[in-house]
Amino acid sequence: MDGDRIVVDMDDFDRKIIAALTRDGRMTITDLAEVVGLSKTPCQVRLKRLMEAGVIKGFRAIVDPTRLGFDHVAFAEVKLADTREAALLAFNRAVRLIPEVEECHMIASSFDYLLKVRTSDIWRYRIVLGEKISALPHVASTSTYVAMETVLDASAMRGDPIT
Repeated sequence: MDGDRIVVDMDDFDRKIIAALTRDGRMTITDLAEVVGLSKTPCQVRLKRLMEAGVIKGFRAIVDPTRLGFDHVAFAEVKLADTREAALLAFNRAVRLIPEVEECHMIASSFDYLLKVRTSDIWRYRIVLGEKISALPHVASTSTYVAMETVLDASAMRGDPIT
């Protein structure tokens, strides 16, 4: 669990840096400085501070999983038999080890967790559900919803969300 929530104080230049890098994380520091209206050195200092503060966690390639053959998306509701802190921590640690699980959210509902699971097809999902997800610590039951079409996927932020 992440109990340390620290909000970083930012100004308009910081927000512009974040927005620009959200659109293009590969831009040079020179281009970034020009876009946000700073000279190169102050821009570098601000970027370094945002990274050290954990506002910018890193840079990555955004891969289209469907081009790799992973176009089956299912959402699994997971209900635990035990929801005491030790059980939650055990589940949290174990679910992170399943590569097919793209997202895991603790939910305030009639179930405890919602997982986004990506596989190549329904048969592979069945194996992941039966052998990996159902075997996670304290799992009492699961329920699956298969996505027929992805209308919006904002997992890779685009545009100018922080202005």
